[in-house]
Amino acid sequence: MTAETPEFIRNTRTSYDTIADDFDQRFPADGLDGLVLERALFGAFAELVRASGTRAPVADLGSGPGHVTALLHGLGLPVFGVDVSPRMVELARRNHPGLRFHVGSMTALDLPDATLGGITALYSIIHVPDGHLPATFAELHRVLEPGGQLLLAFQTGAEERLHLAERFGHEIALDYYWRDPDAVAERLGEAGFRLYSRVVREAQEGEVRPRAFLLARKEG
Repeated sequence: MTAETPEFIRNTRTSYDTIADDFDQRFPADGLDGLVLERALFGAFAELVRASGTRAPVADLGSGPGHVTALLHGLGLPVFGVDVSPRMVELARRNHPGLRFHVGSMTALDLPDATLGGITALYSIIHVPDGHLPATFAELHRVLEPGGQLLLAFQTGAEERLHLAERFGHEIALDYYWRDPDAVAERLGEAGFRLYSRVVREAQEGEVRPRAFLLARKEG
C-alpha cells in the first residue's frame, strides 16, 4: 500500500491480516454447506454467467480464505480470488492450492477494462465508506464486460456505521457500514448496472443483522 492509499483500506488490510487465522478457523469451508439460500444464489449467478456466453473469468472480490472462490470453481466457473489482506491470500492459496488468489483492492483493480464475465463481492462493501461507494461501483463496472454479472452480499439494518476495536481477542480498527438494499440498488443503477434480483434473508442463529443479496448485470 502506498501513502496515497485511503485510510479505510489500510485499516481493513491491517485488521484482516491480524484476524485472518482466527477467521479461517471460525468460518471453515464446510460452513457453506448450511447456507441454503446463499448456495442457491451462487448457483443462479453461475447460470447467469454461463447464459451470457462469456469466456471471460469471474473475480471473487474480498475472497478471504477462498471458500466461495472454490465453490464457484466447483460450479464450473473460471474464477480467481482477490483480497486486500496478504495473510488472507496466503491462507486461500494454502486452502485451495489449485486456484489463483491475488492481493488487491476492489476500489482499484489491477485489471484492464471489460475483462471479467462476472464479479462476486460478498460482505466486501461493508468496509467501504459511503463517500467511496460510487467510485467502487464504477470500478466494478469498468472491469466487467458488457452483460457481465454481479453478485453483492452485505449485512443490512438500522445502524449506518459500527467501529470495532477488537475481534477474536485482537486489537483492530475496522469500520462496518450497514445499508438499505434499495439504496445500494439505486447506487448500482447510477453506476450503469441493471438489477436482476433483490433478496433479504433474516438473521439466523449466531447472526445479528439480516443479509441482503443483489444480482445485477452491466448494461451495454
